[in-house]
Amino acid sequence: MKPVRIILFAPGSKERVMTKALESGADAVLLDLEDSVPLASKAEARLLVAKVIDSVAAAGTGRDGPAIFVRTNAAATGLLEDDLAAIVRPGLEAIFVPKVESVPEVQNTASTLERLEAAQGIKAGTVEMVLMIESALGVYRCFDMINASPRVASTCIGGAQDGDLQTDLGCSWSVEGTEQFYARSKVLLDTRAAGKAWPLDGVYGNLNDEAGLIQDSTLSARLGYVGRTVIHPKQIAPVRQAYAVPAAQVDYYRKVVSEFEAVEKAGTAAITVDGKLVDYAMYQRARRVLELASLDR
Repeated sequence: MKPVRIILFAPGSKERVMTKALESGADAVLLDLEDSVPLASKAEARLLVAKVIDSVAAAGTGRDGPAIFVRTNAAATGLLEDDLAAIVRPGLEAIFVPKVESVPEVQNTASTLERLEAAQGIKAGTVEMVLMIESALGVYRCFDMINASPRVASTCIGGAQDGDLQTDLGCSWSVEGTEQFYARSKVLLDTRAAGKAWPLDGVYGNLNDEAGLIQDSTLSARLGYVGRTVIHPKQIAPVRQAYAVPAAQVDYYRKVVSEFEAVEKAGTAAITVDGKLVDYAMYQRARRVLELASLDR
């Protein structure tokens, strides 16, 4: 899965909204078959989502557009198999699997993807998985679930106000993030410990609170999340701004890389840059920050 900052949700039952989302400027579009689709409309939504994926694939692999992801229904609903049968096709890059709570869920979903890829003539492993962590048990088992399949590319924690995780934890919610700070930190730690470089945060649900969105996204970025899902195009710009690496940091870390690489060739592995010690650890940090900054545009 290519690194992304902003992932815009689009309800799978609304073809026009999905089509407009492709032109929103988001890094990825998350076509939704879960909570935004009424139960009676699930079958129709699968067909519409498949149609959108086909249109993206028909545009060619070199198209300059967003990545295409789909949020399926959870395994416990009994709808997941039908979702996958409809949407696994050329053009789909990853699925977001909601409310994941066990290693067998991950492994069974991965096996289904393998079978469907073969049936569609798609290279094995093409469709990756992002685990949506939305319960206390999901937070607790996060590391093991990430390692349950090489298809797992990342995680996305669902900490929205009045959402599943808040409900399951029984905690309050505030824009300061105190109540879910441990859960948010643990999912990020587990994701990084499992070797996944692009942990994602979930939605901020109040569309009329841009200040809160920026505050929450800034905290998310400080913790180490690289981006998040959004529910409306008007959230894209403020979220991108909040996650962007400040220009001063980019300049400093470019200087670190340049000067350290120059002295390393001369046999030195420790210098000072702007009065700060730089050795291999700081050099690696600089390279990581510059890689992250490459997502900003």
